[in-house]
Amino acid sequence: MRVCAYQRLAVACCLMLWGAVARAQQFVIEPASADVVQGQALRITLTGVPPNREVTISARRELSDDEGGRRVYRSEARFLSAADGTIDLATQAPVSGGYRHADLRGLFWSMQPVGKSEQAASDATANAEAEAQVMLEARSGDQVWAQRTLRLRAAAPTLRWRDASPFPGARMAWPDALHQGPWPAIVALGGSEGDDAILRRAALLASHGFVVLGLPYYSPPRRAADGTVQSRFPALPAAFADIPVDRLEAARAWLAAQPEVDANRIGLYGISKGAEFVLIAASRMRWPKSVVAIAPSDVVWEGWGVGVEPGQRASFSWQGKPLPFVPYVDFGKEFDGFRTGEPILIRRPHDKGRAAHAQRVSAARIAVEAYAGPLLVIGGRDDQIWDSGGMAQHIATQRAKAGRETVALIYRDAGHALAGTGWNPTTQYNVDPIKSGGAPPADAAAQADAFIKTLEFLRRTLGPPSR
Repeated sequence: MRVCAYQRLAVACCLMLWGAVARAQQFVIEPASADVVQGQALRITLTGVPPNREVTISARRELSDDEGGRRVYRSEARFLSAADGTIDLATQAPVSGGYRHADLRGLFWSMQPVGKSEQAASDATANAEAEAQVMLEARSGDQVWAQRTLRLRAAAPTLRWRDASPFPGARMAWPDALHQGPWPAIVALGGSEGDDAILRRAALLASHGFVVLGLPYYSPPRRAADGTVQSRFPALPAAFADIPVDRLEAARAWLAAQPEVDANRIGLYGISKGAEFVLIAASRMRWPKSVVAIAPSDVVWEGWGVGVEPGQRASFSWQGKPLPFVPYVDFGKEFDGFRTGEPILIRRPHDKGRAAHAQRVSAARIAVEAYAGPLLVIGGRDDQIWDSGGMAQHIATQRAKAGRETVALIYRDAGHALAGTGWNPTTQYNVDPIKSGGAPPADAAAQADAFIKTLEFLRRTLGPPSR
């Protein structure tokens, strides 16, 4: 009887010990709040794992889709725990899974869509909160060892907003914590997606300590829920043709009148066609204090859209007159891919146009050396929308000849999607017929590096408040 009692005691002790070990397994996240804005420092470690044990870590989140709902994204990777029973996502490479090398962001950018969310999309605040939540789980076999929710935000929830009423769809964002000032400001311009998509980027930049005016400048006709085709902002151009660059003078004047803004420190930030826009503006205006051009062009290109005859109009105008431009070659033909199933590489009509119109390239070149302030250009060599890598290099070369301060970040294997942070899925950029180029790991790495360096550049060149 005594032996059985000892056996029962030993078993009980073992169970208690195992329970203590199991309870010790946890995700340790720094900061401890596990609530960060993309671009802030973050560390994720799994602790309390038996040494040299294979563990599967998965991540799940919901993101908005193009149909007004939310889609579920998921990723996972298997790791071998270290001798001290930890798995540090920043320093340990997975044994297998959606990515190969040690990468803190690997579980985030490697996510794939796995289905529709059961929760219907509601208001913007609820959607932002839902998108921020990332569910982390660690398991061994069928046993779940640890779970943790991380809030990874696209913008600080405490941002303040003000409508820029003279400009359709435009809004100014700034951090609630900014009480003293005045502060440097940024005018942010998006690409050919048009409408107010740039407001998401404005919110992210503002969350890192800037006053940012997100400025829509183009509103293409879209099919509404009732089947009608209309522009969201009818007062804006519906075709991407003869967009008035000098409109930025009015935007600058409005910003300068805001009490939070230092009128002498206003910079420009543009993505894709928005980068073409801000480079034209900087070459012709004296006030931009700092300029960031992501996936840029070194020339003005042909315009397009409803009612625009091919080869006849420029993308941009200055003081009511169209700027010299480079025409495309086979632009319409490239979109036959929607019918044939062939990949659509919009870079091809750009490259063909450049090759066929050497004299017009010279006339349409943006005089980037005329801008005396600091410039950051970011390009991808595998960009299949246009050759942003080559054009960024050409911009840097022209400015170097003039002795202008220029930072050029050119990523060999990245595509056109360079304006992210490396924390969101990059797996879907080339799924649709129109290909942006690059590959998921290269795009994510370029985004993460470029975003941090963009913040550093803007802080250095625009400076702190009220100096």
